[in-house]
Amino acid sequence: MFRLSANPSDLRFPPVDLSTPEGLLAVGGDLRPERLLEAYRHGIFPWYDEDQPILWWSPDPRTVLFPEKLHISRSLKRSLRPGIFTVTLDTCFRDVMRQCAGPRPQYPDGGTWITEEMLKAYTCLHEQGYAHSVETWQDEQLVGGLYGVALGGAFFAESMFTKVNDASKVALVFLVRQLHGWGFHIIDCQQSSPHVMRLGAEEIPRNKFLDHLTTAFILPERCGRWQFDIPRHKS
Repeated sequence: MFRLSANPSDLRFPPVDLSTPEGLLAVGGDLRPERLLEAYRHGIFPWYDEDQPILWWSPDPRTVLFPEKLHISRSLKRSLRPGIFTVTLDTCFRDVMRQCAGPRPQYPDGGTWITEEMLKAYTCLHEQGYAHSVETWQDEQLVGGLYGVALGGAFFAESMFTKVNDASKVALVFLVRQLHGWGFHIIDCQQSSPHVMRLGAEEIPRNKFLDHLTTAFILPERCGRWQFDIPRHKS
């Protein structure tokens, strides 16, 4: 396995085709913004437990969602009706990350892979205008949301949470519609799950994913705090 250099000026990653069959590419390094952005530009992301060193992944195939292929079920359309949820962008990034890191049914012992180190690193990316959150509110309570990283015309979705049925799906739908309006080319979902597949995600070979990133990176960066500028309520 490739071990990343301890030299902070050396941000190089090995070629992604050296990944293991599971997608593990490298170990070590740090989560400085420069290294994280370099990783995303090459289709690589960190994913590790608190008791592990930093692990870097580039799975093949890759699960992606093309904004124009978003699928909204009949039941989800009902949750998108006005008055059920309010959805915002970049209003409480750190809170969204903490909720994503909170206990889930699939993690009965509490917590997920989102460590304090991760929280600090992605909050720094948010402050630099690269990481963004979507918040779903009901009765002025944060009930769902997601966060990720944007580079050019690519959005790298990291994690989502929900406390109310469909709250995270509503956040994703609103985000995808906005990204489509801005001309974003691709949304990286990293790995397959029934949740994202029902929304229109698909698996593509890693080399095709990297080709799509090359196209997406032609678009200029949309740094800074995001706000919706398209209608958010439509069937």
